[in-house]
Amino acid sequence: MSARIKTVPRHIAIIMDGNGRWAKLRGFSRIKGHEAGAQAVRECVEGCGELKVEYLTLYAFSAENWQRPKTEIIALMRLLEKFLKEKTPELLEKNVRLQAIGRLTDLPQSAQERLHTTIEQTAGNTGLTLILALSYGGRLEIIDGIKSLLRAIELGHIDKAMVDVEMFSKHLYTRYYPDPDLLIRTSGEMRLSNFLLWQTSYTELYITPKLWPDFTKEDLFAAVEEFGRRQRRYGAVE
Repeated sequence: MSARIKTVPRHIAIIMDGNGRWAKLRGFSRIKGHEAGAQAVRECVEGCGELKVEYLTLYAFSAENWQRPKTEIIALMRLLEKFLKEKTPELLEKNVRLQAIGRLTDLPQSAQERLHTTIEQTAGNTGLTLILALSYGGRLEIIDGIKSLLRAIELGHIDKAMVDVEMFSKHLYTRYYPDPDLLIRTSGEMRLSNFLLWQTSYTELYITPKLWPDFTKEDLFAAVEEFGRRQRRYGAVE
């Protein structure tokens, strides 16, 4: 860990972009890029563990990704299952707790089962909480949150006069986690891509031109070091 890092974010979120471009530049298939990206995941999990980051949320598969070619989707779901199966012992060893957010029932049954198995096996871990955003969309999450809130009102669990920002946040997928302090996006794109739209209202953004498979632990440390130089005012004056 860099000795220059003085301030560590409690929660880091990452838009892992650039797998396809990384593969294309090398004449590989897109799935080879996704496979290479799995190593960057490992680097970030290790780096967050060293920094004592409490939460790491990775944008692993968006709701829009279902529009990709069927062969690529099948390959991605297989890669997810393989990653979970192979990395579970490592997660246990490193005291990492796995969680997931999104419309998880959209995933193939075998992927759901593998995901739930790893979540259960790592439930007792007390170190980094690794959150995979799967079949996730920020707008869908807000819509689902509204529906959940309306059900609670209809059932008489809460009064509509009680609805405020804090109350609504309790009906989102992320209700058990703090909002991200730092959002990292690789590949140089300047957009949120429908990721954690509600939660990133006051999140610090860090954009790097590096493609995701090339993102290393040192790149993570550089992002955190930059975060430490920011002054977070949450709308207040300097």
